[in-house]
Amino acid sequence: MTNTTNKNNCPNYKKIKYILNQSPDLLCRTIEVAGDCLEVVFMKNLIKTETVNEYIIKFIQQLPKKDITYSYLMKNIPIGEVKIDFKEQEIISSLLNGFVYIYLLKESKALLVNCANPIERSIEKAETESLVYGPKISFTESLASNIKIIRQNLNNSNLCTDELEIGEYVKKQLRIIYIKDLTDEDILKTLKQKLENIITDDISDSSVLAQCLEDNHYSFFPQFIMTELPDRFLYSILNGRVGILLDRSPVAIIGPANFFSFFESTEDIYLRWSLSTFIRYIRLLAMAGSLLFTAFYVAIITYHFELIPSRLLIIIGQSRSQVPFPPFLEVLLMELLIELLREAGARLPSKVGQTMGIVGGIVIGQATVEAGLTSNILIIIVAFSALGAFSSPIYEMGTAIRICRFPFIILAGIWGLNGIMVGVCVLMVHLLRLTSLNKPYLAPLYPFRIKDLKYFLIRLPHHFYMRRPVVNRPLKTLRAEWKLKNIDKDLDEF
Repeated sequence: MTNTTNKNNCPNYKKIKYILNQSPDLLCRTIEVAGDCLEVVFMKNLIKTETVNEYIIKFIQQLPKKDITYSYLMKNIPIGEVKIDFKEQEIISSLLNGFVYIYLLKESKALLVNCANPIERSIEKAETESLVYGPKISFTESLASNIKIIRQNLNNSNLCTDELEIGEYVKKQLRIIYIKDLTDEDILKTLKQKLENIITDDISDSSVLAQCLEDNHYSFFPQFIMTELPDRFLYSILNGRVGILLDRSPVAIIGPANFFSFFESTEDIYLRWSLSTFIRYIRLLAMAGSLLFTAFYVAIITYHFELIPSRLLIIIGQSRSQVPFPPFLEVLLMELLIELLREAGARLPSKVGQTMGIVGGIVIGQATVEAGLTSNILIIIVAFSALGAFSSPIYEMGTAIRICRFPFIILAGIWGLNGIMVGVCVLMVHLLRLTSLNKPYLAPLYPFRIKDLKYFLIRLPHHFYMRRPVVNRPLKTLRAEWKLKNIDKDLDEF
């Protein structure tokens, strides 16, 4: 509670009701104690009725006349959160967020007390980011619950949760979460400047906010990590990154992000280092195959069939003997069919969607081969490409790869392998120019930092991670204040 005094221009119930367009949900309880009147104004569907009755109305009715004053209520009303210095517009927004407005007619002063009754769901298992090892809980739509999860898991005095408000018509609270003695000031300054520059009626979800914060709005590639896992969120801010939590959104934003961080999973920390390294390279190879495999098929079958071994060429020729389309149209047809099946499965109820994906894929694939519209080999290639797109732990990166696949197929159909090389060069130039909160997107490959490769491309035993990655510019690179000689020796080697 602040020590500032309330101004003598607070609106009464009639004016508030006029501002809220005569809303039937707005109620006023007039309390008279020894000739002094107070108005208790609230939105009936947004407050805890028991709290208002017990700790406001009953409390005021039991006060003697000398205590029915603004200064006494401000100091003694038994409610945790009290606002005493506010503007007229803040009164309206507070009422719409479950606050109760207490107006003293004699003094023409008022205060706001929090009696909100938010709709919250219990903490549940993460749905979009499934794990075998590690914590299974996920964020919820309640900002207070999410902050509680963060505080319980990171009980450090340097943990900062800066509060901001965003949106013109629908105002929402957001928190910028970081560790004060780790996070680079330039990253914080850039992020806050971007948030201040956002002018919009409403930010409906964290995914919309992440799009507004991107450095390049026209890129296919995500520039912020979206996660519903608190442990991934905490791991990131402990490495010097910044997190954002938006009220009424179960997804957190993490930045700055680089390309390789989208292929990391928190499960990599819990598994043995050798298995984590193997799985990480499987993800990278799967995504590369998903991007280029069908394009190579089109290029080689159309222009460079001499690269295929003779026996395999005979098998492919027999498989394609009844297909009336050129490889380019054949691949586009199958890719579009896979995308339709994927979209239909995602929009249907979960059990129906799974059945639709399995049965639809088998039936339609078999039917297209028997009808002579495609070859058996292409079915295998398209299936591999579709599976590879799901290997990324972050859904947005998998979607970006799926979109980029189509330009590569078109370039392969026009110029063959030369077209694929043109596409790869254009893609690399784009990634080199891309940034996230003004930090290079391809770090630690560009700019090259060999000591940071162990954080993104490989996993090593835990004693090699006594320092934080330099790409995030942490203020403290050493994770622990104590040092051991054998650890320092290993760190120097890597």
